[in-house]
Amino acid sequence: MPAPRRVVPRFEPVLPPTPRIVDEPYAPTPLPADDPTIFGLDLDGLAAHWSRSMEATPIGAEAMRGADRRAQAIGVVSTRLMENAGCAVAAAVKALAVQTGRWDKGPILILCGPGNNGGDGLVAARYLSRQGARVVAVLVGVEARPTGKDAARNWDRLENEDRVERIHTPVARDIGILAQGVEKVAVVVDALLGTGVNGPLREPIRGAVDLVIKARRAGIAVLSVDGPTAVDLTSGDLSDPVVRAHVTVTFHRPKTGLLTRRGRAVSGRVLVAPIGIPVEVDRV
Repeated sequence: MPAPRRVVPRFEPVLPPTPRIVDEPYAPTPLPADDPTIFGLDLDGLAAHWSRSMEATPIGAEAMRGADRRAQAIGVVSTRLMENAGCAVAAAVKALAVQTGRWDKGPILILCGPGNNGGDGLVAARYLSRQGARVVAVLVGVEARPTGKDAARNWDRLENEDRVERIHTPVARDIGILAQGVEKVAVVVDALLGTGVNGPLREPIRGAVDLVIKARRAGIAVLSVDGPTAVDLTSGDLSDPVVRAHVTVTFHRPKTGLLTRRGRAVSGRVLVAPIGIPVEVDRV
C-alpha cells in the first residue's frame, strides 16, 4: 500500500493593504495662502482647482457673516481668513491680466474700502507685488487708515513692499485726479464694499465706482472682490451707480445674489475660493 502523500500546507503571504488612492475631487483643496501653484493657473484652472467651493450650496450675505463669526468662535483666526481671501484674489487678478495681455503692461490698481473687503484687496496687493507686478493700492475713505484691525494691519504691511504705492483718497476730488490716465493700468480691482449697500452710495466710494466705470469703458478689465460694489449679495438688488465686473472672486460658497438675473448681469465670471471656514459652522 503506497505511503500517504504528505500535504504541505500553503500559506499565502500576508501583505499590507493597498493604500487607497484618493481621487482629486475628494482630496482636501489646499487653501490659497498655502498653495503657490495657483499663480500658474488661468481662470479655467482656478475654477477647476476650487471646484468644491464652486459647486457648494449658495448662501446669502448674512449667512456668510454668520459662518465667519462662528469660524472665529471655534478658533479660526480672522487674519488667516483675510490672508486666504486676498491671496485668491491676487491669483485671479494675475490670471485675468495674463488673459487680457495686460500683465506687465501697467500697474494693478486696487481700490480698497475701509473695511474687510478693502483688507482683502490690500492682501492681494502684497501677493501681486511679490509676483512682480507694480501695484497702486488706494484707500478710499475719510480715515487715513482702514477701520478694521486686520485691514489696518495689512495696510501697514504694504509700507515695506517696494513695488506697491499706497494712496489715500478721502474726498471725491482725489479720486478724480486718480482717474486721469486710468486707461494705462493693467487691471482695476474693486475691493470697495463686499456685502451690498443700504441706500445711495456716498463719497468717496461713489467717486471710486465712477472711476471703475470709466476704466471699463476704456477697455480695462475689472475684477471685484466678494461681489461688485453696490450689489446685494443676498437679493441681487443693485444700487446706482454699480460696478460691472468682468470677473468676481467670492469666498467659501456661491452667493445667492450673484445668481439672480441682475447679479449675473454685473458680476461677470464668478470664482468661488476656499478661505478656511470649516463646514461644521455652516447653516445652509
